[in-house]
Amino acid sequence: VISVIGTISVLPFASCFTATTTVRSLALSNHHKSFFSTKATGSDETELQSSLTSASSRIEDCKRTLINQCNSHKLESGYSSSIDSSIRNLEQLGEDLGFGQASSVSGLLSGEWELIYASDDITRSSPFFWAFRRAFPDNSDQIFGITDAIPEPIKMVGPATQEIDLDSSSRGTFVSRVKVATLGGVATSIMTTRATIMGAEGVDGLRLKVETTKPEESTILKKLGPLGELISSNSQPFPSGEALEKVAPGSSEIVMVTTYLDEGLRVTRNKDRSDDDVFVWVRVGEFSGGNTASL
Repeated sequence: VISVIGTISVLPFASCFTATTTVRSLALSNHHKSFFSTKATGSDETELQSSLTSASSRIEDCKRTLINQCNSHKLESGYSSSIDSSIRNLEQLGEDLGFGQASSVSGLLSGEWELIYASDDITRSSPFFWAFRRAFPDNSDQIFGITDAIPEPIKMVGPATQEIDLDSSSRGTFVSRVKVATLGGVATSIMTTRATIMGAEGVDGLRLKVETTKPEESTILKKLGPLGELISSNSQPFPSGEALEKVAPGSSEIVMVTTYLDEGLRVTRNKDRSDDDVFVWVRVGEFSGGNTASL
């Protein structure tokens, strides 16, 4: 069992959508449907724009508070009551105002994401560990506790990233990568779990099926030169999903619920442990500024 620690990062905050984009999206929000019940007059449009600006500002302020807290919190420290409170505030505010909703169908999940907060050990951000809990419900905490207790510098992990490729039918691929270092960084590798996205579960959930797990980019093998490259390229990934299915049929399938999502920020929960397992991710690269999406 591999422990994972993601790297904390703070991404800049971009301005909100233009009025045209936001008005189109806001039409989907029950909170603002009354604005569209009759033909808008000039005063109606002014009131609508003012409402949109106020709602967006409240969301951006809530996001800024959350990410600043994550930046100040050591990722490997796990649960933080203040961060948990900010996460719940963002989730509730997004639901009330119609921002960051319908993650399974919004088209914003695809891309690469980096972990900045985990309520438990960082390894729990990987779908493999969610599936492992399902296969070993009575013993998983004890097993996890053994490796969680290994101190630095014997064990160091991070960053943790996820790459999601989702099509219009909410199907696709999911890759979890975690850098693991041992012996003071002498030996490192990236533990990679691959899963199939089987489809949407409601408007905010995705059903994943864990397929394989494999250590990649091993520095030990790289030191062997061409021989190490040959070994690495011919090494087959471990069929972790199949192994879990033999222990408990159905355990390789888990549901990832994304309770808030925009172009730069994602809040994800494990459906089996929605009150305990919560993770905050920021997008890597394009759109990493985090524009607020109203749905």
